[in-house]
Amino acid sequence: MTNTLPAPQSRRPWAHRTPRGTDLAFAIPLFLLESAWLVLDWMLGYGMDVWAAQGDRSHISSAGLALIDRVQGLSVVTLVMAVLAGVFRARWTVVAHLLVAFLAVGVIGAVQHQENSGPATVCVRYSANC
Repeated sequence: MTNTLPAPQSRRPWAHRTPRGTDLAFAIPLFLLESAWLVLDWMLGYGMDVWAAQGDRSHISSAGLALIDRVQGLSVVTLVMAVLAGVFRARWTVVAHLLVAFLAVGVIGAVQHQENSGPATVCVRYSANC
């Protein structure tokens, strides 16, 4: 007659750690997707803009600023997702998002370094007088 009811399980996401399989199932594809977005945006977005500018420094500078803006947006989204993964106690997803955020900061630094390095030392025009 002294049987007590079992303690109710908490439905809060931070009450229990996310299982490792679920955590890795989210962490790996999101890391690959975000990293691929950074690389493709650098190569195709910025690279093609620089190529299309044909040496015009104002267009190259505006392409660099546009890339910085896009990467800053990605880094904000990545950090928000890292905080959400932290709330759900998904350790590997947090690590993956923080790695992408550090990679995004590196991309921003590299673009700013290219912008501040002065005139381009490589000929980007495809003409005989280059």
